[in-house]
Amino acid sequence: MFTAVLVALAIGGLIIFLVQRSRNHVLKSENGWWGAGAPPDAEEDVTIRPFKVTTSDEELEDLYRRMDQTRPVPSLEDSQFNYGFNSHYLEKVVSYWRKDFDWRRQVDRLNQYPHFKTSIEGINVHYVHVKPKNLPEGTRAIPLMMVHGWPGSFYEFYGLIPLLTEPTNPGDLVFEVVCPSIPGYGFSEAPQKKGFDSVCAARIFHELMKRLGFQQFYAHGGDWGWLVTTNMAQLEPKIVKGLHLNFAPPPKPGLLVVLSIILGRHFPKLFGFTDMDVERLFPCMKKLVVESIKESGYMHIQATKPDTVGRALNDSPVGLAAYILEKFSTWTDHDFRNLEDGGLTRKFSLDDLLTNIMIYWTSGCIISSMRFYKENFSRGLDAPHAKIPVYVPTGFACFPNELMHTPKLWVQQKYHNLISFSPMQRGGHFAAMEEPQLMAEDIQKFTKTVEKQQPEKKQ
Repeated sequence: MFTAVLVALAIGGLIIFLVQRSRNHVLKSENGWWGAGAPPDAEEDVTIRPFKVTTSDEELEDLYRRMDQTRPVPSLEDSQFNYGFNSHYLEKVVSYWRKDFDWRRQVDRLNQYPHFKTSIEGINVHYVHVKPKNLPEGTRAIPLMMVHGWPGSFYEFYGLIPLLTEPTNPGDLVFEVVCPSIPGYGFSEAPQKKGFDSVCAARIFHELMKRLGFQQFYAHGGDWGWLVTTNMAQLEPKIVKGLHLNFAPPPKPGLLVVLSIILGRHFPKLFGFTDMDVERLFPCMKKLVVESIKESGYMHIQATKPDTVGRALNDSPVGLAAYILEKFSTWTDHDFRNLEDGGLTRKFSLDDLLTNIMIYWTSGCIISSMRFYKENFSRGLDAPHAKIPVYVPTGFACFPNELMHTPKLWVQQKYHNLISFSPMQRGGHFAAMEEPQLMAEDIQKFTKTVEKQQPEKKQ
């Protein structure tokens, strides 16, 4: 009798432990209000409104006046991009921007896809929603949300969208794509209160997808989009059917990760490390520290006092361009620092780069976009989501020139259902914009794998 009671207690305790453990693996978050003042007594307007990007003569005249009044500063001899954006090349970029770049034409390009806004938690949220034009009979579109980062925008995905919504391969899946602007970025309204972090953005994007009628969907993200979509998977794992990422910083250093750092160089096979893993992870410690310092200064500023430098960038289009475009150089390939032009047009066109700049300039969002760093870093490793694994099926595209290299073993420490890990042939931090074809192929491969494993709920 006594033994039976002990067994029952043990089983009961195990069940309680497993239930509690399961609960702890779901991120909790309550709705907020991010508009000015107190929330209204009336219910929030949940209507979805069409939106178009516009411009005007006054807007362009103000831009040109500010550009004409900039004060050039010569770069040091033989400095290339090692001191930041090379001033000599910046003058060429500004000259093209002033004389040849056609913003009105780019506005038309932005409007080639349908834009919308809807109010969620006191913020007008902007998004692009692209449905396939010619969906084959008997097939369904796969809903996919794609989330950008800093200093990017929804425009990063414009080369990728047609590859997903209108694929040319008959065997490919057809996607219905939603690309929102993170609140405080682009044409999404900025929060008026402190505390708006990635979890808040994730909660708002879940509400957006519910308003659009999706019971399940896939999510893709890089840069901040990695964290926002990861939080979405943690908040509602049954709704996010699959998570695809191209950025995932190293996890909290558990025992296995520490051992891999200590022993991985000498016993790479023990940890499943590839030649690329060894090459990226094990240069001399001095080089790792120096490289980290070279590329992280912006982050310290934005995570502490974003409003100070942000105010200067909000007043100067040339300063804004230098600050943002420098990232599109060195984050694409750190060796581009040694080129006079920063290698900018080796991977991107000036029209595309300046279109992204104009989204920041015309919306006046640079300060609010930088504040996202302060809000997310304020809680650091103590943030609840940092301690919660992800069990949603996950695919990871590992681009060789990404800022931080994360081998498969490390990705698995956070994403426990990693079903796809793809070492990519080429590409850096802005992979969706730089290598849309490679990205589309990997999203297709990952989604097909998940679709074979899971039945789809009716939309």
